[in-house]
Amino acid sequence: MDLRDDSFWMGRRYARSLLEVTNDLSRLDDGNFWAVAISFEGEVTLARFQSNFEADFPFSGSHWSPIEGDWVSSLNKDQYCAYVERIREAISDGWVYQVNACRQLKVESDREELASLFAKLLTENPAPHAAYFSTPQLKIASASPELFISRDGSRLKTSPIKGTQSLSEQGFGNKDQSENVMIVDLMRNDLGRICKPGSVDVSQLLRSEDHPGLRHLVSDVIGQLRGDISWKEIFDALLPAGSISGAPKSSALSVIAQNEEIGRGPYCGVLGWVEGDRCELSVAIRIFWQENDGFLKFGTGAGITYGSDPVSEWKETELKAQRLISIAGGSIK
Repeated sequence: MDLRDDSFWMGRRYARSLLEVTNDLSRLDDGNFWAVAISFEGEVTLARFQSNFEADFPFSGSHWSPIEGDWVSSLNKDQYCAYVERIREAISDGWVYQVNACRQLKVESDREELASLFAKLLTENPAPHAAYFSTPQLKIASASPELFISRDGSRLKTSPIKGTQSLSEQGFGNKDQSENVMIVDLMRNDLGRICKPGSVDVSQLLRSEDHPGLRHLVSDVIGQLRGDISWKEIFDALLPAGSISGAPKSSALSVIAQNEEIGRGPYCGVLGWVEGDRCELSVAIRIFWQENDGFLKFGTGAGITYGSDPVSEWKETELKAQRLISIAGGSIK
């Protein structure tokens, strides 16, 4: 099979032979298996395939030739640090409590496939919600560690990540813990809009998870969906994810729009699958993507509170990008 075949893979669910692509969220209620990619800005791409089955990812990372060239950031160090300071000022003014500040890296690339890069990621940076998504207009290779939502019947679960450190560090500080709790409260509120009254609960708070090169602070929020709720209603209530926007969400999104001139696109969106009343959807972080514009792109960011140190937050964005960029190849400029 050609590496450029459009297909989808996540958690051994492999779908191939593309039948249709649509942006109509109501189609998710038809019971078919759909691969789902929704951008941070809300642009929907749903893909339906002729067949889907359990399989290991069928391609090899040995086919990936390392990128040559410089990855250029949408914000340099000084610009990003100034962005952090503006967020701290907005927090001081009482406008917002927390904002996820991001930047985009891109490198010129005429590659038409990312399948072999994704295979390399699976080997060298395994992630619990890794996914590959390919349509003619959009290709994503994801090493996401974060669950947006899983659904089994009426049971819904989300597992926001707030708090990142290197594996050599010991223990998360008050800043990370308070930030995580803040986003947990936001997700409880979001789930409360679509779940049965009294069913939303925090099943686990502030657990530590080790991933390749990184340690994250994670919590789980669960709930029971109301009857006869549509997938569109679910997405309308929950998007964008609280962990990559901020709190309050509306204020955080306003701050992001004022400071990030380049749209995030698939980065910080949603990636995964829906089938009937079941799903596994990740927060689309730690992703490489292509949009037929001649560039390979990667996003990185950090959660900002009033106690944030701008240089430390810049270093966190570097930490999140360094390992994956080294796997893809190229130099960060």
